[in-house]
Amino acid sequence: MASHGVRRFKPVEKTPEERQQELKQIEEYRSLESFVSKKVTAQDFSAETLKKISDLLSRNPEYYTVWNYRRQALRHQFSEAGDSAENVAELIAELIKDDLMFLIPLLRSFPKCYWIWNYRLWLLDEARRLLPLPAGRRFWQEELALVGKMLTLDSRNFHGWGYRRLVVETLKQLGTAEEAASMTQQEFEYAKKMIGANLSNFSAWHYRTKLILRLLEEQNASDEERRAMLDDELALIHQALIDPYDQSLWFYHQNLMCVFDPSVAPRTMAPNLGTSERLQYLRDEIAAIEEMLDGAEDCKYIYQSLIECTLLVSKVAGHMAAEDRTQILSWLSELKQLDPLRQQRWLDFEKTVST
Repeated sequence: MASHGVRRFKPVEKTPEERQQELKQIEEYRSLESFVSKKVTAQDFSAETLKKISDLLSRNPEYYTVWNYRRQALRHQFSEAGDSAENVAELIAELIKDDLMFLIPLLRSFPKCYWIWNYRLWLLDEARRLLPLPAGRRFWQEELALVGKMLTLDSRNFHGWGYRRLVVETLKQLGTAEEAASMTQQEFEYAKKMIGANLSNFSAWHYRTKLILRLLEEQNASDEERRAMLDDELALIHQALIDPYDQSLWFYHQNLMCVFDPSVAPRTMAPNLGTSERLQYLRDEIAAIEEMLDGAEDCKYIYQSLIECTLLVSKVAGHMAAEDRTQILSWLSELKQLDPLRQQRWLDFEKTVST
């Protein structure tokens, strides 16, 4: 049978030996879960208990309650280390390091499991809380290097990008103002490198939007410097749009166009452009996008961007010129042909433009 156009295949039946092995694994898992639950209830956080918790999490890292058990066990070990008169910081650092190492194979196997990332952040926060500043900061610096390696392996893992932002922000808090500013510039270059390696990396483009605003703010940039940044970003996206069929690029282009929208401009990289400047930028942009149609007449993203930019012209100018309305209707006609699944949307939009 088929459902939603996908043919359904009868699952391969397991052999008696395979079913027996599966039942054995289920029984082992239940026994392990019961053992851990009893030990935690009894507040028995021995080395054996921690090992069993590790075994349970290795089998099922989505079991978030067991991550809380692990926190309790590690806090117990921190407390025991605190009872030692000597080398307390060294003992705690070693415990945190061992636990961070335990997570590495789990992250490789389950890179998008929230609970692993959350627990890792908790460990790093404990390092910041319990250790002297230099030692705590060293853990976070090593973490930045690690997440860099992970993003090299999977450059579009949005969990990894979100985690990287948290690590960077913490390192800024733990450093001086000069070090924080330097990190923003380094991250800006890092995002550029990752975009260069893969233009479709939406996460890297998104990260870049955040970094630009932070960089300009930290540098106390003048209006002239902000316009220069805008010009550089427009040049960059135009170079990338040699492939106009990549939707990730158009998302970034759409973000840049917000600079010319009077209602949101104050929160963008160039908030103080005059009306004539905005109109000139938009007219130049429309001309540049129209050139992309040569050889890509079937690319719906081009028509959508042309419509959005022309509507922005009307918003900035305060009225819609007759020739702009005619042009928008022409582009909508193309969109109805290229994007039939959304034809009703384009028809409704056509009515609002025509009135």
